Amino acid sequence: MNGRNGTVHRDEALLVLADGAAFEGEAIGAAPVDGVSTGEAVFNTVLSGYQEVITDPSYAGQVIAFTYPHIGNYGVNPIDDEADRPHCRGIIVRDLADRPSSWRSEESLEAFLVRNGIPGITGVDTRRLTRHLRRLGAMPCAFGTAGESELLAAARSTPPTDGVDLVSTVTTTSIVNRGTGPYRVVAFDFGIKEAMLRQLGELATITVVPASTPAEEVLGLEPDGIFLSNGPGDPAALPSIIGEIRLLAEDGTVPIFGICLGHQLLASALGASTYKLPFGHHGGNHPVKRLSSGQVEITSQNHNYAVAEGSLASAEVTHVNLNDGVIEGLRSADSPLFSVQYHPEAGPGPHDARYLFEEFRALMEANGAGAGSVTGGD
Repeated sequence: MNGRNGTVHRDEALLVLADGAAFEGEAIGAAPVDGVSTGEAVFNTVLSGYQEVITDPSYAGQVIAFTYPHIGNYGVNPIDDEADRPHCRGIIVRDLADRPSSWRSEESLEAFLVRNGIPGITGVDTRRLTRHLRRLGAMPCAFGTAGESELLAAARSTPPTDGVDLVSTVTTTSIVNRGTGPYRVVAFDFGIKEAMLRQLGELATITVVPASTPAEEVLGLEPDGIFLSNGPGDPAALPSIIGEIRLLAEDGTVPIFGICLGHQLLASALGASTYKLPFGHHGGNHPVKRLSSGQVEITSQNHNYAVAEGSLASAEVTHVNLNDGVIEGLRSADSPLFSVQYHPEAGPGPHDARYLFEEFRALMEANGAGAGSVTGGD
């Protein structure tokens, strides 16, 4: 069977959701064992940046469906990787470009998928799929060259991300030093993106620590600030990490800045509860209102869980999502800490929220940290 451009042979494949909905397509990327790949199906609405999406560790355990129809048209290159390898379970696209065209391209997207062991399916009616997931919510799926009944059984036996610790599958296992800025920041790696490290690295020398690092050990590094990164999965599945963040917040001597999962974990440490959104926020054009000024920021987002409204008693809400009212930011009136649900570092993406890194710097300076407190990275 020829591909859509008549030049590439691809095997017929199926995508089957846990509710029985089936979608025809063709297999791309790495060939899965026994012709079956599984994961939780979610959709992302970005128009560009597919490589950054695929390599974002926050997608661990998930299969990414791109709503934009043409994917892979400008290839891939190592500079745009957000992690050393993808952690997603696979990708779903309408039309995979076989011949990328960009002066920055070093490899085709399909070659990248094969090299990293990521399977996929192309030729899928992603418009129908997206409408289905919007109506019924993110759900387990299976795809590949196996038969429909086998794929349906695999989808129904695949657990969703609820209650699963996915952070332990993506976090660093050793301390890493990055950045050259004048402050010293300890960054918890819950699945930290390269774009975050680049932004923080302009402010500080960063000590990246494993997700399970105790609060006492972090404070022993004498940081000017503590950063809580993005990451995959359910924050409620991380009670020990929440406990360590609670100790850091109660100590109150070091400013804390959290993004995405870091925001949810910080809120949880302050006593809030979290819940799973029906189909999550995954895209690069979500409007968020900054309550202090009324300004609307266009933001990049990637999360399936959110902080429950009314559960945050010990901090004020600073930002809200204009699409559905989800809490997008918080700040404590008593301690030097704040966080946002969206991604101010997004690359590529809107830069409306880059000011938050400056707010972190100002908070560290107001807390007594002075430029020149360190000399640079290791």
